[in-house]
Amino acid sequence: MALDTDVLDQLISTVRRFVEERLVPLEAQVAEEDHIPDEVVDEMRDLGLFGLTIPEAYGGLGLNTEEECQLMMEFGRTSPAFRSVFGTNNGIGSQGLVMDGTEDQKRYYLPRLATGEIIGSFALTEPEAGSDSAAVQTKAIKDGDDYLLTGTKRYITNAESAQLFTVFARTDPNEPGSRGVSAFLVDANSPGITLGKPYKKMGQQGAHVCDVIFEECRVPEANIIGGPDRVNKGFQTAMKTLDRGRIHISALSVGCAQRLIDMSVAYAVERKQFGKPIAEFQLLQGMFADSQAECYAAKCMVLDAARRRDAGDPVGMLASCCKLFATEMVGRVADRAVQIHGGAGYIEEYAVARFYRDVRLFRIYEGTSQIQQTIIARNLIRDAS
Repeated sequence: MALDTDVLDQLISTVRRFVEERLVPLEAQVAEEDHIPDEVVDEMRDLGLFGLTIPEAYGGLGLNTEEECQLMMEFGRTSPAFRSVFGTNNGIGSQGLVMDGTEDQKRYYLPRLATGEIIGSFALTEPEAGSDSAAVQTKAIKDGDDYLLTGTKRYITNAESAQLFTVFARTDPNEPGSRGVSAFLVDANSPGITLGKPYKKMGQQGAHVCDVIFEECRVPEANIIGGPDRVNKGFQTAMKTLDRGRIHISALSVGCAQRLIDMSVAYAVERKQFGKPIAEFQLLQGMFADSQAECYAAKCMVLDAARRRDAGDPVGMLASCCKLFATEMVGRVADRAVQIHGGAGYIEEYAVARFYRDVRLFRIYEGTSQIQQTIIARNLIRDAS
């Protein structure tokens, strides 16, 4: 474990109180206004949430994967939009730097990411490169000691508030697929960057997503993650980053599922039909049982994969197993929760309707369920060959 057990328990307890006492009461307001209050973001900074997984040497808490997952299960008990505020700094916005960055890059960026002074954003997806992330078309053309980046990145989380983009661009047009892609650290204020209009999404109001357009944006060659020696190796950085990110989202899904189960049971105990609480009807009890069993199974998967990653084991396939099962699981739990609530489950007054929409995204981002199935199958076939 990266933290002393008592320290970890105290951190989890602090986060649990913050979620229950500060964030849950704000859920409806954030959904209505599509905005997380600035003072709440400041409180997140004060709690150290922006640096949970950034190494202590660079100002973060240095949580390992298992510890991160335990905290994300707590954050799953409130609107996922809150987690998005600091999530990119701990995951896809910083982990490429942590794993492959040069020492100079780490010392310059990581302490500022850890405090929340800057927010990082991960710019991989494009209009024609989503599930097929190796099909990146954004161009990086060498110009002296710089590269000129041109292309459009789509559905980029936190793009509006980001000061640092990790941008994946094709540095070698003659190399097919992933082999000609490099990862660049790009200052969001650089000339040649414009932001598209924020998308109006199905759910997760308060977490903003938009396109990022690069038009001959000049980036120093030294800003390739890992330095010039890692030119054309950016795709490997992206995949390593996504392995941890998929376990992270799986843990978040477990937390959301538990919140949905708790809400459903509480409602069913109070709601009466035919002269007794609906919780006493066996058909509903079966729904509770299925949801709790699946949630527990997902939790066990996530913690096992996290421990294996912390031990240094390869977890690419296991991360995909977690992402596939946990995100599909929470979708089923959310659907049952709406059914248990009946008509109330379709009314905005109840949080269950919002969670139903919010968790739908989990099956899409950081690799769709179908991509996870493909990864799992390819690993099984490769190992059998």
